[in-house]
Amino acid sequence: MRPSIVSLEVNGSHRDFLVQPGTTLLAALREALGLTATRKGCETGSCGACTVILDGEPVMSCLCLVEPLDGARVETLEGVATGPDELHPLQQAFIDGFATQCGFCTAGMIMAAKALLARNPSPCREDVIVAISGNVCRCTGYAAIIDAILEAAADLRAARPSRAA
Repeated sequence: MRPSIVSLEVNGSHRDFLVQPGTTLLAALREALGLTATRKGCETGSCGACTVILDGEPVMSCLCLVEPLDGARVETLEGVATGPDELHPLQQAFIDGFATQCGFCTAGMIMAAKALLARNPSPCREDVIVAISGNVCRCTGYAAIIDAILEAAADLRAARPSRAA
C-alpha cells in the first residue's frame, strides 16, 4: 500500500501531508504536523484525551482514519487561544477555577467543551456533563471542570455584543 497526500484545514491553516494507509487523525496531528497538545491516551476511544473538533463536532482522533478526512476542518487545542497573548475564555476558566490537576485530560475536555458552547452558548450543568461524558479525568472529580465550563459560557455570553437595536 502506498502513502497518500491528505489535505486538511488545521486550526485555520491549510496543511498537506503524506500519510501511510491506516494512519489515524491522532497520529497525523502529532507526528506529521507536530501538534502534540492532542494527547495520546488509550488509543481505543475510551479516555477522550485525544478529542479534537472535526467539521464542528467533537471526535476522538484516535478512532478516525485520516485518509477519508481529506478536505476536512480540524481544530486542536493549539488553535483555541484567541490571540498570541490571549487565552480563550475556556482556557482561562480552567486556570482560574483550578480545573486541572495533572493536565492530561485538559486538552480533550476543552475541545469537547468548545464544541458544546459553539452549538449551545447557554448550557445547563447537565448539558456540560453530557458533553464531556466521553472524557475521563482521574484527578479532579469533574466538579471544577464543569464549573469552569459554565463560567466560560457565562463569560462568552457577556462578551457577545447585544442584538438589540
